[in-house]
Amino acid sequence: MLKTLLTKRWLLLCALLAFVSGCAVVAKLTLNDRYGKPEVRQRVAPPISQEADFYLTEVKPILEERCVVCHACYDAPCQLKLSSPEGIDRGASKEKVYQGTRLIAANVSRLFIDAKDTQQWRQKGFYPVLNERDQTSLANTQASVLARMLLLKQSHPLPDQKILDDSFDLSLDRAQVCPTIEEMPDFEQNKPQWGMPYAMPGLTPAEHQTLMTWVEDGAEMAPLPTLNEDTEERVARWERFLNGTSLKERLVNRYIYEHLFVSHLYFTEQSHAGQAPRFFDLVRSTTPPGQPVDIIATRRPFDDPGVKAVYYRLVPVRSTIVDKTHMPYALSPKVMARWQALFYQPDYQVSRWPGYEPEVAANPLNAFEQLPVGARYRFMLDNVENTIMGFIKGPVCRGQVALDVINDRFWVLFVDPSMADAPDVSAFYHSQLANLRMPAEKQSTTIASNWLGYAKRQGDYVRARIDFMNHAFKDGRHLNLQSIWDGGGTNPNATLTILRHFDSATVVKGLVGRPPKTTWVIDYALLERIHYLLVAGFDVYGNYGHQLLTRLYMDFLRMEGESNFLALLPPVSRHRAFKAWYRGAGEDLTRFLEGDINPFNQPSGITYITDRPKEELYAMLEKREAPVQSPRYRIDSAKLKDSSKALLRQLDGLKGPYVHIFPELTFIMVEPEDGSDSELFTLVRNSAHTNISSLFDEKENRDYINDDVTLVHGILGSYPGAFWHVKEADLPALVALAEAVDDQASYRALLDGFGVRRTDPGFWAFSDKLNRLNIERHPIEKGLLDYNRLENR
Repeated sequence: MLKTLLTKRWLLLCALLAFVSGCAVVAKLTLNDRYGKPEVRQRVAPPISQEADFYLTEVKPILEERCVVCHACYDAPCQLKLSSPEGIDRGASKEKVYQGTRLIAANVSRLFIDAKDTQQWRQKGFYPVLNERDQTSLANTQASVLARMLLLKQSHPLPDQKILDDSFDLSLDRAQVCPTIEEMPDFEQNKPQWGMPYAMPGLTPAEHQTLMTWVEDGAEMAPLPTLNEDTEERVARWERFLNGTSLKERLVNRYIYEHLFVSHLYFTEQSHAGQAPRFFDLVRSTTPPGQPVDIIATRRPFDDPGVKAVYYRLVPVRSTIVDKTHMPYALSPKVMARWQALFYQPDYQVSRWPGYEPEVAANPLNAFEQLPVGARYRFMLDNVENTIMGFIKGPVCRGQVALDVINDRFWVLFVDPSMADAPDVSAFYHSQLANLRMPAEKQSTTIASNWLGYAKRQGDYVRARIDFMNHAFKDGRHLNLQSIWDGGGTNPNATLTILRHFDSATVVKGLVGRPPKTTWVIDYALLERIHYLLVAGFDVYGNYGHQLLTRLYMDFLRMEGESNFLALLPPVSRHRAFKAWYRGAGEDLTRFLEGDINPFNQPSGITYITDRPKEELYAMLEKREAPVQSPRYRIDSAKLKDSSKALLRQLDGLKGPYVHIFPELTFIMVEPEDGSDSELFTLVRNSAHTNISSLFDEKENRDYINDDVTLVHGILGSYPGAFWHVKEADLPALVALAEAVDDQASYRALLDGFGVRRTDPGFWAFSDKLNRLNIERHPIEKGLLDYNRLENR
């Protein structure tokens, strides 16, 4: 319908241009005449007031449970973030953040960073969704996009059908329709079914009335709660620690900031069972501790701040915690002492400031060369799930360009940090600084042809690295299980599992699921480069060349991690496995694999006794890492009958050419027969590939017959594709239907029996319960889910 409308308007454009322009002016004058001229407003009520209390207790819960679940990340429709008062006041924009074909980097529009107030957002092209004209009840509803969208939904509820028709565009890359208040009459006429919440059940009469009352009364919101004395003292203590003035302190604190700038920091002393603590962002400020924070807004954390003195400050997180962008990091006296032991107590000198030139700052092996390699590596390893989470979750809400470079499920192990302490390791990294240059040095607007230079340097690095390894691991020396970090027997970060869900992904502690096709073994240099490629150095607003160059470079880093794992196998098995992992790869990649990746031929220091060494290696690694494995994601940890767990393990065995019919992520709620609290599970679809070297069309490398699933206890991932709700007694029927899925009709039959579709009248009640259970059980690490990938089947 929209395409037809646009086509008609295009054909009539030339003839009716003057008329249309005139109508726009009349519409604007009509609004101005009725409700007065727009005037930017900041709607913050006094902290102790009826308005603030009404917002916090009545309005905010509705906004979070019905609106924030779609309007929170960078891919929030129309960039409208409803997760904070500042986001609501900022409003919406017609500009898209995710636009992979742009030739020039876009202007950044990060909430809380790139503008200081609503007036500055208006200057950047954001328009209001609340009334900014005369503050009367009539004007507050009729001159408000938000109110008009809610009223539109009430007057045009969802049609009575299980599956919405094509008049609803639910594709992820759908054309955005972002009407201003002047454009609302046309929108209401042409898209009457597109009220909010879009393509979901409407609000209850009570919820609708609460929001409308709030809007009518001026939509006042509550300010951020002030910090109590105990919290202020902890903030002050950490800010003192992070703002030492010696050259060594400044360099260490810069290193810490560039690794934690996307994390949500919290104080362990203030975290209580069942409650979420207060979270903080670590920012660069022009002002020292004790003064109001003045954020230094640069595209990347290592960009030149443009001021003589930089101060690292902790500012409270002001938005609702949503799962997709939430990466908690604990601060405690123990952590502070650990950082002291890593960076300050060792006897070494920092004699020069590295500066912020892109060629230096974008390469951590260069910028922080004066800090001990072992200290840097251990700093990241201590909470390496958080480090990896930065690239797996991070600020990128839609990451196919970055994520089609990894397999759908694989394990991650780490080289033992004792191996980073050797002087020859530091000397080797120093010798390779020119080869280890990072694409971010080209900043956010670049051309893809720059790839050739990085490819050559990466090849030179790989060859030099192989020569180094052939010497260091001669005759299998040090190339054994002891070379793999075991977390000291206590740190659960020692092993990770990464699961990709097409354009999003999840990282969790532990070896989750059956032994995978591939595994990475990461050393210091690889871990550091992954972070600076995909987190510190990646710009979601960057141009096509920047994003493509990042994707191509990550190919090499992935293969480096894979080859580290294969080095533990006998030489013949290494070659065989690599060929199996890259079936059908192009000639260039094949030559690179055979010529640059595989010259390492030293024997493994591990003794194998069968002709299936990879399976033996997995078994040995699982045994070695057993002390740091958590039962959290195991089906057996659910409080269900043994027979029910057996059925769920049966569901976990789905494999073959029909598995692709299932969504990427299915969240399952099981109601136990004994009446205890519901159990939650996640069915993860793992898409197999003959290789993952294709840039733009994954289907050409899909290996459907080897698709399988991983069923875990608990919620894993941020973007559900489907919901299932089942009583424990009905698990046999559910599993039977799931095993019978071989086409869309049989999948619909499964949903007819157990699905909670986006059109289900009970959808919001189910959603509220699932989010509540998930957050209550893991209050520190969980946030609200995102429904932008929820399917319509």
